[in-house]
Amino acid sequence: MYASKIFTPIIQYWALGLSLIALGGCGSEVKEHSQTTEYQTVLSQPLSLSDRYQHMQTYTGTIRSANTTGIGFELAGKLNNILVDSGDTVSKGQILAQLDTDLLTAEKQQLQASLLQTQADIDLAKSTLVRTQKLKQQNYVSEQQLDETQQQVISLQANQKRIEASLSATNLKIEKSTLLAPFNGKISQRFHNVGEVIALGSPVFTLVGNSQPLAYIGVPIDIAQQLTAEQMVDVRVGKQTFTAKIAGISAEINTISRTVQLRIHLPDSARVINGEIAYLAYQQDVLAPGYWVPMSALTDGVRGLWNVLALVEAEQGFYTIERRDVEIIYTNEQQAYIQGAIKPSDLIVSQGLHKLVVNQKVTLAQSEKTGAL
Repeated sequence: MYASKIFTPIIQYWALGLSLIALGGCGSEVKEHSQTTEYQTVLSQPLSLSDRYQHMQTYTGTIRSANTTGIGFELAGKLNNILVDSGDTVSKGQILAQLDTDLLTAEKQQLQASLLQTQADIDLAKSTLVRTQKLKQQNYVSEQQLDETQQQVISLQANQKRIEASLSATNLKIEKSTLLAPFNGKISQRFHNVGEVIALGSPVFTLVGNSQPLAYIGVPIDIAQQLTAEQMVDVRVGKQTFTAKIAGISAEINTISRTVQLRIHLPDSARVINGEIAYLAYQQDVLAPGYWVPMSALTDGVRGLWNVLALVEAEQGFYTIERRDVEIIYTNEQQAYIQGAIKPSDLIVSQGLHKLVVNQKVTLAQSEKTGAL
């Protein structure tokens, strides 16, 4: 019991000594590391001033065939027969639909009968005129009777012309009761069914021609003034891109969209459908001094501005971070065109801004140092 009481303090002192030795060794290590300062390396790029930038803008419109027409009868009547439907391909002069012509046929027969009667009356009047003229030579009839007979013949002949004109009009109505395709194309829509009584001029079908497809695209006034007829432009429809020719530029502004309409001829081989959306990509030079920088070189600022981190040389091989306010003029997918508190040949941090703070001292990446040499 007494021996254990003696050895216990000895063991405690020995453990304490080992702990102090270990702490001493750690302290020397910390002291040695604290004497070495490592600076963060950054990727940078110099600024190069440009006097303009190219602005790529896309404008939209629709595809329409050169011939896209709502076709119908020139007469009102009951629809008696429909020979085609939506999706059918038709040729010029092909019969598409017919109206009921029973009433017109009856009217035609009536006019034909009237014409025969009038012709008979004319023949009788002419015979009477011949006899009257012979009697006049023998002074058996007066001048008035002769004149009346002559006028009767002229009146009957005029009536004959009127009936013939009415008969021609009826024949024309019967002819126009058959709807023919005015050009080669495809039926895109049908509006009426058999048995319906349709109004005068009401379209029965929409016919889309097989002629060269056109893109109708509206652009701002200043862009329209830079374009000319016959100029070649790039038009995208779906996944297809065509080199197309401007066929015409409208002479007035659309009152709703405030744009000027372009009529663009697509190639004959273009496989497009009426109503598809067409996109015109136009690259415009905008005169404005500025600098192109990668999007990764920008960070949020205040009051609607953005910031870049400029590198100011502090001593040989070392740079200090400064924040500069800039304004974004234009952006694309990878770069931004900026103006602000920067000047040509300034060196800015191109990426990794989230790791840096203002007034931090940094060095350039090794590859940039080698490149500079």
